[in-house]
Amino acid sequence: MNTSIAIIPRDKHPISRRDISDNALKVLYRLNNAGYEAYLVGGSVRDLLLGKKPKDFDVTTNATPEQIRKLFRNCRLVGRRFRLAHIMFGYEIIEVATFRGSHEQTDTNNKDLAHQAQSGMLLRDNIFGNIEDDAIRRDFTINSLYYRINDFTLRDYVGGFEDLKNSMIRLIGDPKIRYREDPVRMLRAIRFACKLNMQIDAETAKPIPQLAYLLKDIPSARLFEESLKLLQTGQGYQTYQQLKRYNLFQSLFPLVERHFTANDDSPMELIINQVLQNTDYRIKNNKRVNPAFLFATMLWYPLVEHAERLSQESGLPYYEAFAIAMNDILDEQCRSIAIPKRLTSIMRDIWQLQLRLPRRQGKKADKLLEHPKFRAAFDLLELRANVEQRRELEELAHWWAEFQQANNRLQQEMVSELGNIPTHRRNWSHRRNHTNRKPIKNNRVN
Repeated sequence: MNTSIAIIPRDKHPISRRDISDNALKVLYRLNNAGYEAYLVGGSVRDLLLGKKPKDFDVTTNATPEQIRKLFRNCRLVGRRFRLAHIMFGYEIIEVATFRGSHEQTDTNNKDLAHQAQSGMLLRDNIFGNIEDDAIRRDFTINSLYYRINDFTLRDYVGGFEDLKNSMIRLIGDPKIRYREDPVRMLRAIRFACKLNMQIDAETAKPIPQLAYLLKDIPSARLFEESLKLLQTGQGYQTYQQLKRYNLFQSLFPLVERHFTANDDSPMELIINQVLQNTDYRIKNNKRVNPAFLFATMLWYPLVEHAERLSQESGLPYYEAFAIAMNDILDEQCRSIAIPKRLTSIMRDIWQLQLRLPRRQGKKADKLLEHPKFRAAFDLLELRANVEQRRELEELAHWWAEFQQANNRLQQEMVSELGNIPTHRRNWSHRRNHTNRKPIKNNRVN
């Protein structure tokens, strides 16, 4: 691919050193003072041009990883697939990458430097080159802009500056080849389009549905990290819709995709829409979110269906079938995205509590209320009630909402009345004035 450089002077772009991390500036200046080229690059440059605050700052240079390590005592080298230098400044890490070169121009049998699978996926990519080589090796044009600290100019080799102004996501090079090199680029195209409110170039988008199957070759641990970026950064609902449109969702959540309906109106589909909209709302309002709750909600209906089938086929009591089903569902899901044990243990608690929440007699209600995951389990119960609209489920969710707000005396009354009034006839709305609780709000985010 031929490249022609466009240099954007300081008065033609908005990037100021005031907006760049002090530690990133230290890295840039030290590399420059040692005689190396060094540029701010990637998402930080893109975000600064868009007036956004970057989450992190990446640097690229012609210094090799070993040369970088000699310059910085606080440096550690990481990665085998892509050899990188991490410069540690307390909690902030400045990632420094050496200019990547072209595999075609390098004749080497050393698989530690370059190794490509038969599918085309790059397993090793440690061939170094110059800045022009590096520019065309990056994924999207908007991520291939270089900020030069010496004169504060921007260097653009692939038309990224214009694409950014035109709100266009465009892959550098032949899309089919680039997706085969790294199938995660398909997910990144969707994520950037939703995150930045941009359009995907037609040629960039066209091969995605046909090549979506390539994601099966990506390590499940990497896909877990990607799934968090896709669904828990504030545009989860929109991203979910686009993942379905491009046939990418199946590779991440095959259990969920298997239960999609023609009209998109099953309880499972409704609850996924609801939980993703709620998650987006919480993120935009700087509230905490937990991926364990998101995954537990998304997988709830596949879990229930599997448990019911196991119970019917084996004759096991439902509670035992449910326990087996949890293991089966988590095992299958983790083959796609490797959800760590610290999250799957929370998911199990949330699921098991769904079976315990209807059992409120005696001291059970008090004990459930003290459970560390009660609030998450209650939130799932409310979501289920909203989408299923079954009277007994709605009344159960309402009862628990009232119980949490009631004082000790009213809580005792509520529990004692459980033995006298059939579940479907219970109504605790008359207690609102005594508990000073506001009416329950629908969880839907409009």
